[in-house]
Amino acid sequence: MASCYWVAILVIIIGEAGCFVEGGDVTYDGRSLIIDGQRKILFSGSIHYPRSTPQMWPSLIAKAKEGGLHVIQTYVFWNLHEPQPGEYDFGGRYDLVKFIKEIQAQGLYACLRIGPFIESEWTYGGFPFWLHDVPNIVYRTDNEPFKFYMQNFTTKIVNLMKSEGLYASEGGPIILSQIENEYQNIEKAFGEAGPSYVRWAAKMAVELETGVPWVMCKQTDAPDPVINTCNGMRCGQTFTGPNSPNKPSMWTENWTSFYQVYGGEPYIRSAEDIAFHVTLFIAKNGSYINYYMYHGGTNFGRTASAYIITSYYDQAPLDEYGLTRQPKWGHLKELHAAINSCSETLLQGNPSNFSLGQLQEAYVFEEEAGGGCVAFLINNDGRDDNATVQFRNMSFQLPPKSISILPDCINVIFNTAKVNVEYNERRTNVSEVFNEAERWQQFKDLIPNFLDTPLKADTLLEHMNTTKDKSDYLWYTFSFQTNSSCTEPVLHVESLAHVAHAFVNNIYAGAAHGNHDVKKFTMDIPMDLNDGMNNISILSVMAGLPDSGAFLEKRFAGLATVEIHCGDMENSYNFTNNYTWGYEVGLLGEKLQIYNTEQNLEDAPEWTKIDRDLSSKQPLTWYKTAFDAPVGDDPVALNLSSMGKGEAWVNGLSVGRYWVSFYTSEGNSSQTLYHVPRSFLKSTENVLVLMEEFGGDPLQISVEAISLTNLCQPSFISNHYIPS
Repeated sequence: MASCYWVAILVIIIGEAGCFVEGGDVTYDGRSLIIDGQRKILFSGSIHYPRSTPQMWPSLIAKAKEGGLHVIQTYVFWNLHEPQPGEYDFGGRYDLVKFIKEIQAQGLYACLRIGPFIESEWTYGGFPFWLHDVPNIVYRTDNEPFKFYMQNFTTKIVNLMKSEGLYASEGGPIILSQIENEYQNIEKAFGEAGPSYVRWAAKMAVELETGVPWVMCKQTDAPDPVINTCNGMRCGQTFTGPNSPNKPSMWTENWTSFYQVYGGEPYIRSAEDIAFHVTLFIAKNGSYINYYMYHGGTNFGRTASAYIITSYYDQAPLDEYGLTRQPKWGHLKELHAAINSCSETLLQGNPSNFSLGQLQEAYVFEEEAGGGCVAFLINNDGRDDNATVQFRNMSFQLPPKSISILPDCINVIFNTAKVNVEYNERRTNVSEVFNEAERWQQFKDLIPNFLDTPLKADTLLEHMNTTKDKSDYLWYTFSFQTNSSCTEPVLHVESLAHVAHAFVNNIYAGAAHGNHDVKKFTMDIPMDLNDGMNNISILSVMAGLPDSGAFLEKRFAGLATVEIHCGDMENSYNFTNNYTWGYEVGLLGEKLQIYNTEQNLEDAPEWTKIDRDLSSKQPLTWYKTAFDAPVGDDPVALNLSSMGKGEAWVNGLSVGRYWVSFYTSEGNSSQTLYHVPRSFLKSTENVLVLMEEFGGDPLQISVEAISLTNLCQPSFISNHYIPS
């Protein structure tokens, strides 16, 4: 086998008019990608086009470029682009071509992670739910129905990119593509069909002839010529390396933070820790590092997976609103500049590694015949004291858990633990508070009874297969005649969904919910029953679909057990099996599209004035008001800290789910501010609609503008202090 695989590449040409790209050749070998005959160390950042807006893309990409990145990496979102078989959508936030062309216009490369399974804390892992109904399908294995649709969509995306001239062989910016995603996590579950599927997926991708290399992340058995890559926070320590000496060492996901769930606190990863592990990976012959995420953005609508909050990777170098998060953004920018200043020697020099002490070591790259020399002096000791090391007859002080970069093996130009960037924090400026009841209208949603439901079944139906992901909500209803001897009745429900609301004879009885780590929850609610017939309506709620795991198509959600326990337990009722249930998918307000500002008057629901006594209001209530956009260009957010759980729309566009009442162990809401992109807004008369499940207080909602303020010089801040 040849030591390189030849594919097509681009050369960035910078002229007076700006940046554009022109096709050329690319190779890779065991050291790096080789662009137009030159080896390259590439810094990349994940920015997902549907998690922001087309109006934000130019600024996000420009800030990534200013931060020293060479590549923008994105997933492709199958469920957005093919909502029904053969029906495609590439408009608005889903305009993948426009996004890639913006990357090209700013002179950067692109890495296209087609998947088409992506996980990414995205509902159903990016799969469209119609896949679930394909006969005999088993996802992500050597299964003909699945492979047919996977190949069909992958081919669709590749052909779309080719038709727009976006692959490097055509002069476009795409230099890498990815097939599948972290498949080795579940490969063993499929036995021999797992490795067979890996071989098929790699062969299928390569035969599409994109003209660029393909990668498989976290896939040690990636077949040639597909490159296996690392994902994680510490790939310099955990990556076992490429599975062939002819493949470069690449890190496709360096997690700059971590996803956050409802009920969970944000994960804070320091700039120093990220810089340490990036530098270590480079010192160990790494040549491609992608920050996941560089900008996380927003899970608009119902796109977040199970229990994932609407804000995504807000602690990334560019926060949810696209603002620079310091010192993370600036510290990494300085690191990139330091590496770039000596990249030629790193790529051409002979590497060596030797000890400088018990927990200290050096990695040195030295060119022959008196050429360049680069050294990485590493202190792996995380204790408080500096370490003194001797290197080439010179003494160096290494801060705890740090790496010093010496581009000439003499002078230190960067240390991963020394932050020379000012810290900043976000500030909010309240633009408007909706504290006047007269400004609000409400619509109370309908609680269906058994006789009113359009679907009947003699068993408990599975939630996701019934809703087909058209709604988070599924009503389970039944009626029964109580026995007068049933004293102190308690409704007992066991659910594999996320939330359950119980109504007894149209009166709200209570609710319960699960969490991200415990898949089943129980609800026990005392009831007041009528003599004679009683109607029980249970609203099952999914806060996103699961996004990972083997046999995703077989996953069960919804009610699993429903009983009524009487005080003496001798007269208890079991409605789980062999009992007729009535079902209704979604809420009435959803069917009416009550959030749609372009509704026909004939279809419009009857809004009423808001209840002044909010303590007595019924759950499942829609609220509507109007507001003017804050003056200026600062990002805008809704402060929903007074609300419970639901979804918010501005001018008919969903800002996303909120679940403010799900508190962390520290007593905090996981998210209270909800991003409203400027492109969602008009200057005046913006319509805000909320669907509130639990019963929050809309009179305390506010519209706020988001800005940054610098704190102080880093010398006055402890290395362990990270502003939120």
